Amino acid sequence: MTRTTTGATAGQPARPDQPERTDRTEQPERTDRTGQPDRTANGAVVLVLAFAGIVVAVMQTLLVPVIKDLPQLLATDPGNATWVLTSTLLSGAVATPIMGRLGDLFGKRRMLVGSLAVMVVGALISAFTSALLPMIVGRTLQGFAMGAIPLGIGLMRDMLPRERLGSAMALMSSSIGVGGGLALPAAALVAQHTDWHALFYGAAGLGVLAIALVLLVVPESPLRAPGSFDLPGALGLSAGLVLLLLPITKGSDWGWSSGTTLGLFAAAVVVLLLWGLMELKVAAPLVDLRTTARREVLLTNLASIMVGVSFYVVSLVLPQLLQLPSETGYGLGQSMVVAGLCVAPLGLTMMFTAPVYARLSAKYGPKVTLILGLLVIALGYGGGLGLMDAAWQTLVTSIVLGAGIGLAYSSLPALIVGAVPASETGAANGLNTLMRSIGTSVSSAVIGMVLANTADTVGGVAVPTMHGFRVSFLIATAAVAVGLLLALFLPGQRPSGKLQLRASSEEDASLERAEEVLRGFQGRVLSADGAPVPRARVTLLDRQGRRAGATYSAEDGGYALAVPASGSYVLAVQAAGHGPHASAATHAGEGRAVEVDLSLPGEGALRGGAGI
Repeated sequence: MTRTTTGATAGQPARPDQPERTDRTEQPERTDRTGQPDRTANGAVVLVLAFAGIVVAVMQTLLVPVIKDLPQLLATDPGNATWVLTSTLLSGAVATPIMGRLGDLFGKRRMLVGSLAVMVVGALISAFTSALLPMIVGRTLQGFAMGAIPLGIGLMRDMLPRERLGSAMALMSSSIGVGGGLALPAAALVAQHTDWHALFYGAAGLGVLAIALVLLVVPESPLRAPGSFDLPGALGLSAGLVLLLLPITKGSDWGWSSGTTLGLFAAAVVVLLLWGLMELKVAAPLVDLRTTARREVLLTNLASIMVGVSFYVVSLVLPQLLQLPSETGYGLGQSMVVAGLCVAPLGLTMMFTAPVYARLSAKYGPKVTLILGLLVIALGYGGGLGLMDAAWQTLVTSIVLGAGIGLAYSSLPALIVGAVPASETGAANGLNTLMRSIGTSVSSAVIGMVLANTADTVGGVAVPTMHGFRVSFLIATAAVAVGLLLALFLPGQRPSGKLQLRASSEEDASLERAEEVLRGFQGRVLSADGAPVPRARVTLLDRQGRRAGATYSAEDGGYALAVPASGSYVLAVQAAGHGPHASAATHAGEGRAVEVDLSLPGEGALRGGAGI
């Protein structure tokens, strides 16, 4: 029987295209590509998933053209009207990691359709009302659909061949910006020429179309994560996020030093700390904090916040600059529709950046591509400081920033996918998408405060100033500088003799992890009659019974696990249709793998497995 492990086997070098994703101290669960579903998806799958991502992203900027009119349209005061936007942001932040985990457990396509269906219901509720409370309910349901982004990325990883995965994930990741950018001119055109409720009818129609296309074109991934849904963890994370994001979005209205704002921030810290302690004790947590704390994951998520900040600044500044009357001396005096069209290239450029990213990432890796994207963003904002005197100049700024943000956004899922187990792709990308949302929330609050504090009052109306716009661009540049610093500390790639791996979106692990497998256990999982058992869960336990690592077997039963240190271990294995099995094994800490074949008994029977 030919053995194909995802690491190195005796007398057989590690395969550079399929290194096992392991970790010395935590619980890795990634399989190589052969341990995942059959990858026969066609190009239509990518287009449909990207379209679904664009549709849900539209919800974030759908009402931007009518923000100033919302108090009148809803017959309420400006403070209450802002809840129409805040509710979408909060529900999107809460739903993103939760839907990602549900997709890992119960099916990503199923949860994607569910997210879109909730969005459609929310859009219809908003379409039929002009009252504040029902409108907030509808907008809350619309924000729930943001979980579709990490679900789409997870489906792509499960179904697409390696050579197409990079550009596909780049397009899906960029759909957040593409949808937001394209929604501005479209929403402005609708709002200017028809009843504003038509925005929600259009959103509902797009949602129904996306659901139909997903059901017709996108197959379900059979890959499932072990364990059950962590309901207490979901409730704790939801409470913590609401307590954190609420004062961020409403702080300018309540006052940043008010008791309400400071109290909510303090409560958020307490709740999130308690939630983190609870998650560390749960066998199947909503968010694996140990994985999240790894350098590559942590730094990527922190850099995502900075990219989110930089993305939202241009969306807030340029439309206002374009629509301000020319009588101010710096306003460009354009209509709502023209202003939207000048900002639209931001999203279009992000869309066309995806194939460029794929080539760059395949050659240099997503870390280099992220750094390049951040440098282009810095160039866009730096140049934009002097390009505010004509509409065509804002167009140039939008194009440059779109290219940079597109490269940066495209790099983020590749970095996450290359650092987490396959069974945690949805949850991990959900958390990464949440980090971007936190960045946009912080950006909205900070830039809103800057523009308000630097505004001039003309006829009782606060008018943003050129000074405020330029300070906003400088804040975005500073955020990019922080993101660039974080990106520079991301793990790089190391050569080893003639073997060199690049941690790109087309490959699942780095050379460092492949080398770790040489110092672990490897073998095959076999049935009682000697047949290979694919997708069996192999768990490494130390002397105290603590989990020191985990993985899944490949299609031919092969597995590989690194060891955190020399000593005695137990390899426990479980698979559907077979009884559980445990085998003792000892590793002397040498730079080689110890062969351990694990033989599973039939259902209801226990038979000893092969030892070392």
